[in-house]
Amino acid sequence: MNNFNGVDYFNIRSLLSEEELMIRDLVREFVSEEVIPIIEEYNREGKFPLHLVPKIAEIGLLGSTLPSKYGGAEMNNVAYGLVMQELERGDSGIRSFVSVQSGLVMYPIYSFGSDEQKEKWLPQLAKGERVGCFGLTEPDYGSNPGGMVTKVEKVDGGYKLNGAKMWITNGTIADVAVVWAKLKGVVKGFLVEKGMKGFSAPEMKGKHSLRASVTSELVFEDVFVPEENLLPKTEGLKNPLMCLNQARYGIAWGVVGSMMACYDAALNYAKSRVQFSKPIAAYQMTQEKLVYMLTEITKAQLLNIQLGRMKDNGTLKHTHVSLAKRNNCEKALDIARVAREILGANGILDEYPVMRHSANLESVKTYEGTHEMHTLIIGEDITGFAAFD
Repeated sequence: MNNFNGVDYFNIRSLLSEEELMIRDLVREFVSEEVIPIIEEYNREGKFPLHLVPKIAEIGLLGSTLPSKYGGAEMNNVAYGLVMQELERGDSGIRSFVSVQSGLVMYPIYSFGSDEQKEKWLPQLAKGERVGCFGLTEPDYGSNPGGMVTKVEKVDGGYKLNGAKMWITNGTIADVAVVWAKLKGVVKGFLVEKGMKGFSAPEMKGKHSLRASVTSELVFEDVFVPEENLLPKTEGLKNPLMCLNQARYGIAWGVVGSMMACYDAALNYAKSRVQFSKPIAAYQMTQEKLVYMLTEITKAQLLNIQLGRMKDNGTLKHTHVSLAKRNNCEKALDIARVAREILGANGILDEYPVMRHSANLESVKTYEGTHEMHTLIIGEDITGFAAFD
């Protein structure tokens, strides 16, 4: 696995700049050397490899598109996408950590925060000295975040926060939570810090998916949040949805990494596994499966390149991100399942990465907008009719 050379049937590298290629290869090497050798053990134990965070920060992967004055690497969006792609070849949980820290914590602080909030939090988050999480989804409100019941009321010197959030990546290990709550019916963002009285973040156990990732509940019982912890530029549901768009963009790229991992494992296995006196790669049915996988990877790669270029030149719409997230997650899950078929019984062993990716992708297809919700978002855009209230 350590000599992974990528999957590039259509010379995608010719569409990338030298800097983009350098960043991709740096993260590819990191994943091969630091993630692949340990990830099955952490997945088995249901733990997140926290010791990787300083290394991830050191190579500039946290808040990587943000200005250098706040610790960012000032990458363009294609380079950021390639980072997500390479990390997810290691594991969805590793990509999720970076995606949440960058797109759902540092991005809203940078976009909606005060100068003081930016100066306090962003450099620490960029260095991995502090971990963040994003609290929007609630036990009863997933696809319909506008129905949230978490609320704040104004009190002397700040706000009193009550409610609960669910399915929160990094929650239990987070030093700060970007929490969305209603103030007199209007959605606002708040920075809730670890240790605030009445705030707890129990870890959710019993997952068959994203086992090498921390998933938590956030519980707020009369939590006092000081005035300076309100994100001052937040006003309505559009702000958390802007954050989700960042995360969905990263997912569209990330799942291509899992596709490549599954395809690479299946191809190498098929070339070496002999049945009826020849490698199974020599049989038409296996070749059809491998060609399907390669075709879908190539289509997803080309989709992502254009997605990233549009994001960089300012022509991207959120519906474009929905199309890429929807397509790429579905095809990644299909590819994982086909790869498992090629590996036969061996495909269920964690000697190979396929079953772990398949289980992870069940979550990735669902979170940051289900397949069905992205279908309806695009459907409304092309027809002019909203099929949901």
